[in-house]
Amino acid sequence: MSIHMIGIDHSQAMVDVRALFSFTKSHSVAAMEQLLKIEGVLGCVILSTCNRMEVWASTADEWDGSLYKELCKIKEVDADTFEHFFVERADHDAVVHLFYTACGLNSQIVGDDQIVTQVKNALAVARENDCSDSVLEVLFRTAITAAKKVKTQVVFPHGNVSAVASALEGMRVNGEVVAGKLCMVIGNGQMGKVAARAFRDAGARVLVTVRQYRHSHVDVPDHCEAVDYQKREAYLADCDYVVSATSSPHFAISMEIMQGVKLNKPLTMLDLAVPRDIDEDIRELDGVTLYDIDDFKSDLRNEKLETAKKKAEGILMEHIEEFYSWMDSKSVMPQIQYIREEAATDVLLRLKKKIRKLPLEEADRELLMDSIEGAAQKVVNKMLFGLKDSMDQEEFLNCMDGLEQLYEE
Repeated sequence: MSIHMIGIDHSQAMVDVRALFSFTKSHSVAAMEQLLKIEGVLGCVILSTCNRMEVWASTADEWDGSLYKELCKIKEVDADTFEHFFVERADHDAVVHLFYTACGLNSQIVGDDQIVTQVKNALAVARENDCSDSVLEVLFRTAITAAKKVKTQVVFPHGNVSAVASALEGMRVNGEVVAGKLCMVIGNGQMGKVAARAFRDAGARVLVTVRQYRHSHVDVPDHCEAVDYQKREAYLADCDYVVSATSSPHFAISMEIMQGVKLNKPLTMLDLAVPRDIDEDIRELDGVTLYDIDDFKSDLRNEKLETAKKKAEGILMEHIEEFYSWMDSKSVMPQIQYIREEAATDVLLRLKKKIRKLPLEEADRELLMDSIEGAAQKVVNKMLFGLKDSMDQEEFLNCMDGLEQLYEE
């Protein structure tokens, strides 16, 4: 059994390149189902966020395929054009990468709070659609558990903030003032709600667009106003800020829309979506400043951050060892099962003659033999796992080989 992953992220590619390889929930399911048709691929999970897209697969040891080429087939793009944007990892390198990613050590903003939820959701989608297998299930669950432990035990200096908070801080440094201003947030999903709350808490009056057919039963953050998405153009002229964070494949704000608007004041726009929500050509319009998710990088490179990262890494290493302990048990399970069954059979053969002499009905005799066999298996199982816990891996495997040979003779 091997673990493979292929990934692209903010450190390797700009948002437009990442957008080519991003997946919606339904598209990720279709892609995983297609990958599972490949001989040797046993399970898969797709993680797709604003900052990264990763394809994970557990495979047979002899599998020598290319996740990158399979991904390009799914996306119908030329493999030679984009390969340099991707990183491939396998086995231990892949495992370590997932643990670091889940707790935010690989994020634009070190210690990002949102990534662990995104990893959890990716696993849930794969599980619900029967795309993950036991290896990826345990790997992702262990990484999520480790990330939660890091979140509760490690404080990253200025780090446990969202991309929205980082953007606000970046805009503040650039001289932007939010308090008392009007902000329209396009999109009421997870990122949209985070943006609405952040601008609200910074003192802005916040409008949140919702689709008309959902208007009567949709929740928007407290002290924010719901407005009809179809009427968003009417609010643009008076807005100081527009934040867009939808999952739509189309522009929420196009150049055509903006050309029909006469701005009453300078407008700052923040595009948090992948693919883009706001037409990049809008940057050229007078009175408009457009930021995207790549414009705000983490610059938290100080002694406190390094100390926090080391503490986080210590927690991750403990859980990585836990995962490999499970993997070792999984790989030796067929051997344990064989020895357990052979030992139980050995016990039955030694007792069979005595049991036959007991004054019992045949049905009672069979029941007794089944009970003895079950008890023998449980005792051997307890002994073998006790050995595993008390010996180092190499000694335990040698012991198992010796026991197996004993019953093969």
